[in-house]
Amino acid sequence: MLRVHRSGGWLTQWWLIFLGLMLTGVVIAGCGRSPAADLKGDPGGIATGTKSDVVAQVAGGPQFVDKNGKPTGDVTQAAKDKDGNPLSEIDAAKDKEPLAYSLANMVGQNRIAVNIVWTLVAGFLVMFMQAGFALVETGFTRAKSAAHTMMMNFMIYGLGMLGYFIAGFAFQFGGIGGLATLGGGSALTSAGEVTLNIAGKPFGLIGTNGFFLSGGTYDVSIAVMFLFQMVFMDTAATIPTGAMAERWKFSAFCIFGFFCSTVTYPVFGNWGWGGGWLAQLGSNFGFGHGYADFAGSGVVHAVGGWMGLAGAIVLGPRIGKFNKDGSPNTIAGHNLTLAILGTFILAFGWFGFNPGSTLAASGSGALRIGLIAVNTMLAGAAASLSAMLYMWWTKGKPDPSMTVNGILAGLVAITAPSGFVSPVSSVIIGLIAGVLVCWAVWFFDNIAKVDDPVGAISVHGVCGTWGVIAVGLFADGTSNYGGVWNGVGGSVTGLFFGDAGQLVAQLIGAITCFVYVGGVSYIFFRVVDKLIGMRTPAETELGGLDIPEMGAYAYPVDFPGTGPVNPVPASNGATATSAASLA
Repeated sequence: MLRVHRSGGWLTQWWLIFLGLMLTGVVIAGCGRSPAADLKGDPGGIATGTKSDVVAQVAGGPQFVDKNGKPTGDVTQAAKDKDGNPLSEIDAAKDKEPLAYSLANMVGQNRIAVNIVWTLVAGFLVMFMQAGFALVETGFTRAKSAAHTMMMNFMIYGLGMLGYFIAGFAFQFGGIGGLATLGGGSALTSAGEVTLNIAGKPFGLIGTNGFFLSGGTYDVSIAVMFLFQMVFMDTAATIPTGAMAERWKFSAFCIFGFFCSTVTYPVFGNWGWGGGWLAQLGSNFGFGHGYADFAGSGVVHAVGGWMGLAGAIVLGPRIGKFNKDGSPNTIAGHNLTLAILGTFILAFGWFGFNPGSTLAASGSGALRIGLIAVNTMLAGAAASLSAMLYMWWTKGKPDPSMTVNGILAGLVAITAPSGFVSPVSSVIIGLIAGVLVCWAVWFFDNIAKVDDPVGAISVHGVCGTWGVIAVGLFADGTSNYGGVWNGVGGSVTGLFFGDAGQLVAQLIGAITCFVYVGGVSYIFFRVVDKLIGMRTPAETELGGLDIPEMGAYAYPVDFPGTGPVNPVPASNGATATSAASLA
């Protein structure tokens, strides 16, 4: 039975008070001291990129000089400078060859500059994906709620960014220990990681450096990292807006935006990417190189998908989605053109998403970005083909909407393995993802009875999980990102290339993602539902959310002529549309 929440008067103000209190609590938490509080950053950018960034690239070569002035690769035999630090070859040449010393500093800064510019441009591409998500979700839903759907996709950017700035970034990367490819980040010292020691093994839980990007984290390298990781967080946060479209109260959505960016996403992100316990599965237990998720099939996409699943369960299906016998009805979107255009934008942005995750374009094996881009392209193309052929074979027509979801499924699936696999493996991963997304959509409609208007749970949750597992199968051991991954030497290698332990790490990560993200999100949505209600009233849903929730139509020219003929009052005094509106 559909539950109807009526919000008006004091209740509308109450959620604002609740949101304010939650934000105040996060701000207070962020104002606490951390290990980075007394460290000095480089906000001017004049000390980022030095001679040390050149020396570090001479793999296996002498980096230091001993007391006799002879080269040595053994730091314990190195002479010391006036501050007691090991004396490098370049430092020893400062007086004898000042020009070489200056050139080394310039080369080091140029290398870091290349990496910083590459990472920023990649981040800009990922930010533009927000437009793609907005178009896809709006096109796949009905015209009567288009302004509401667009507004959620628009405001998750601002809400998520501020939450991530206040506390999310610190929780995720506040103990990662530095950003070598970006020339700094020392304020993100590993001492900032809250660690639980069990049987003598460290289990990283959450970071504590970087609240408000203040103190030592007021730094150019860390700012670049923040921008790049913020747009990844925003991708995860926008996925539930598709799964929960056409019946989610905007006030409840706003609270979600802060909670997701400060708690749900950063905590799992720390475990997988911030040096946390999933990343330590290799060094602690010998499970390959620990949880390896190159660009976020799990950390970004599966997190977004499972948040959407929890929210869709709490919200319940749209009115008219299921018949009394439980059989599903198709509720067609209003503009397939928007959806396909949005998909092209997303596919374009993925060239920032995956290749940009090297955080470098120079040194440390970063030139693999070309292969990563090709892998990304191939997996998406293969998935669109397999989804189209599957629907053509089973339904008699090459369903455009499922073909669109097919390419997105392939792109999601290749995101984790893109930096570790070959082009041939990428095609295989994509072909499987294209069929898998078709099966998943059918499952949620016919078995689970979960209403997902755009297929977000299937694309991101299911195929994101497949991408995580695919690393443990197809990683071929040819990548070399500085010769180490998650503190384990060598290259990530999957089951098919000799390392079964990597598959174990991936399975642990995938299960943890589902249990933690799904569980925390379900509890959060239930609490919000009790406090202010998650779902719009039935009359609002039937008439469309645009006027009651937004106060404006997405299509003001169309609706007066073909839309509602029997307006109903909205809680805010505006006029809502009736069930006779465009479906």
